[in-house]
Amino acid sequence: MTVRHSPGHRGESRDLAVNPLFSREPLRVPRYALPQGQMDPDTAYQVVHDELMLDGNARQNLATFVSTWAEPQALRLMAECAQKNMIDKDEYPQTAELELRCVHMLARLWHAEDPRHAIGCSTTGSSEAAMLGGLALKRRWQHRRRAEGKSTERPNLVMGINVQICWDKFADYFEVEPRYVPMEGDRFHLTPEKAVELCDENTIGVVAVLGSTFDGSYEPVAGIAAALDDLQSRTGLDIPVHVDAASGGMIAPFLDPDLVWDFRLPRVASINTSGHKYGLVMPGVGWALWRDRDALPDDLVFHVNYLGGDMPTFALNFSRPGAQVVAQYYTFLRLGFDGYRRVQQTCRDVATRLAAEIADLGPFELITHGDEIPVFAFRVREDIGNFSVFDVSAALRERGWLVPAYTFPKDRTDLAVLRIVVRNGFSHDLADLLLEDLRRVLTRLEKQPEPHRSADDTSNFAHGAETKNVRRPGRH
Repeated sequence: MTVRHSPGHRGESRDLAVNPLFSREPLRVPRYALPQGQMDPDTAYQVVHDELMLDGNARQNLATFVSTWAEPQALRLMAECAQKNMIDKDEYPQTAELELRCVHMLARLWHAEDPRHAIGCSTTGSSEAAMLGGLALKRRWQHRRRAEGKSTERPNLVMGINVQICWDKFADYFEVEPRYVPMEGDRFHLTPEKAVELCDENTIGVVAVLGSTFDGSYEPVAGIAAALDDLQSRTGLDIPVHVDAASGGMIAPFLDPDLVWDFRLPRVASINTSGHKYGLVMPGVGWALWRDRDALPDDLVFHVNYLGGDMPTFALNFSRPGAQVVAQYYTFLRLGFDGYRRVQQTCRDVATRLAAEIADLGPFELITHGDEIPVFAFRVREDIGNFSVFDVSAALRERGWLVPAYTFPKDRTDLAVLRIVVRNGFSHDLADLLLEDLRRVLTRLEKQPEPHRSADDTSNFAHGAETKNVRRPGRH
């Protein structure tokens, strides 16, 4: 996000005043210009530390999907590796080896046909990983079209309007027409029938989301793949699927092992996930995997020689820390399959119990129940006229709880909801504290004659549920 300050911004006319503890110098520090000289490191630390006290408490942030807790050992390893550049694979070969091991572990978890030769890489997060998946789909489509002597102009990508905002960025940055399936009635994500309706010879792929940021639901990946199989049998169009499993990719394998959504489906060409969401690592790592070498055109891959061998790399970013990759490997070792299952099951148990108890309060109606990814959305009942979801969000913020309120996208903008993300570290005890505060604010809100806040009054921190830049088909 670009931060802009108007010329009359009140902070630009005042310096920072430093507490003259122990007669430290200087006593005033410019806000928006480099200081003329050096200062004591303790003074610099205190200036920054004091300002950061105004941030919210990360553990009470129920808006973000990103991990806000880690074991001390993981944090220690990250500190030990902070100076290692992930791109320098010849200088840090063992860090590169740990990255490769993580790719192999994920390939097995997602049922790749040959995990030992899996194609994949780490990224800065699931957004970069998603863009890599989309880029591979586009390049693969271009190669096929050129081989057939056909035009490579006007590629399109089919997806539900509930996709994360990174897909809108991908479409804009890489000149692909986004074909969004709008929400309708109680259908809040992509369905097989709606996906096929928008596909044509210029469709580079269909994005299926395993864990919608709007409500926490799984899209029917197997059903979408089956509908595309049928489309191919009828028309000859062979359209691959990319699974955006930013959250669900680290939930479903442990809690829903019978759900078929991954490389068990031949039509699934690629998958992305976030290591720093339900992968349980601090922010800064995602993963992208392809089912085989054919799914990732080789002309997108750069080859680095290290330790006398070939290390293929494919990423939008270049220099980035290896610390998060090391932390991911540590977490895989530390928890194993059963540990991940227990952590994710606890998150789901907290989510489903919290959702049920919120529903029992009376004024709210559940949209989802937290029984897929541990995320659920709920609305104020239609017969409640004296407060809105935006009033509830603002009131909870007074106690430090960050619970986003937002409207759903095009064709369901009438639906305003609150959403709660349950992550590792948000315990049953914390859920009880949230419920106590919610009951307390309801007592006050129910006395209001009418809502005080609307969507225009709330800050935008929906984390993935932002409004898309919807463009008409045929334009990009």
